[in-house]
Amino acid sequence: MKPSAGAESPYAWWRLLSSLALMTLGGVGMYSVTVVLPRIQEDFGVARGDASLPYTITMVGFGVGGILMGRLSDRFGVMVPVIGGAIGLGLGFIAAGAATTLWQFSLAQGLLIGLLGTSATFAPLVADTSRWFTRRRGIALAICMSGNYLAGAVWPPVTQHFIDAGGWREAYAFIGVLCLLTMLPLALVLRPRPPTLAPERDVAVAITPVGDRPLGLSPGALQALLCVAGVSCCVAMSMPQVHIVAYCTDLGFGAARGAEMLSVMLGMGVASRLISGWISDRIGGLRTLLLGSVLQGVALLMFLPFDGLVPLYLISGMFGLFQGGIVPSYALIVREHFAPMQAGVRVGTVLMATLMGMALGGWMSGAIFDLTGSYQAAFINGIGFNLLNVAIVLFLLGRARARGVGLGRTQGMVNTVSTPV
Repeated sequence: MKPSAGAESPYAWWRLLSSLALMTLGGVGMYSVTVVLPRIQEDFGVARGDASLPYTITMVGFGVGGILMGRLSDRFGVMVPVIGGAIGLGLGFIAAGAATTLWQFSLAQGLLIGLLGTSATFAPLVADTSRWFTRRRGIALAICMSGNYLAGAVWPPVTQHFIDAGGWREAYAFIGVLCLLTMLPLALVLRPRPPTLAPERDVAVAITPVGDRPLGLSPGALQALLCVAGVSCCVAMSMPQVHIVAYCTDLGFGAARGAEMLSVMLGMGVASRLISGWISDRIGGLRTLLLGSVLQGVALLMFLPFDGLVPLYLISGMFGLFQGGIVPSYALIVREHFAPMQAGVRVGTVLMATLMGMALGGWMSGAIFDLTGSYQAAFINGIGFNLLNVAIVLFLLGRARARGVGLGRTQGMVNTVSTPV
């Protein structure tokens, strides 16, 4: 590999910008369905819980696809799954826009948009970025994963605009064509393989007996705990993100105001991810995760007593600012405790858990609404799951302190290897 294409090189930063753009474009698969939720409910004549099901199926496909695309990325390089993802998104949006039944719409969302499309522009790009940076890994991961929130800031109002102008079906067809035209050229920038994939590097890492029991746990146990934490924090996170448009519609503010709140929420999430990336390079992934989780719980509590238009705008921005650094922390924790050659699968598995949490929470909040007739109980449910996440992170921090494991900047340089499950 040419020296100019090494870790922390100018090319690495250009590659990071391409990954950011791809994640922003690919993230449309995650957020467009939340904007069309009220239209889907009306068009197909279903209950709120049933209308939430396509989002849940999309997120399940997104999560499972993250592991599959991570394996493809580890074996063939990240360009291959990203090209497949661009094609999946293009065909998926066109097919979903032409659906005549809820199950057809759900199938296009789950299989083409979630499993094959958006998943290729999330976990594989995160894992790939982690292998191009060492000293600035935290901020690099934060920049990369900001694409997911940039998508949330950009796509809801754009999608709502095209829905108002021509209908949700036409909006979906436009998005599909746009993904094909923009993502395929960007994928070609990712052709060089990461410097840590050199054969001699992998062999050296594989035989290094460091970190056999990270935090005194087996690698499988640690990953399982991270997965449970990921599910629980994202069940809590999904309540405002998935249902804010429908919530505003129910309150009489209209879908457009809800789309604006979602945009504010995720726009502030971009700032949160960048700030959290800078913080995580100094205090480590676990402490950053704890900080974000506690603040997310505070923001969720604020939704309970306030339902006015201005307070909801403020709380939505506060929620985004508080929780934006949570998911990137998991990727950093994985890189602090597992071998670089396992990055694609390990990161993909943990991020799959966070997406499963979003899927479960999105459906659960709709079902709770159908049972109770309001979103108050759904917010309380999210707070409970958030407390479970905080408890797990506190347990892992206690294990780290008991074993004298560094939690700051140097941890990622020391505990980078472990024995696979």
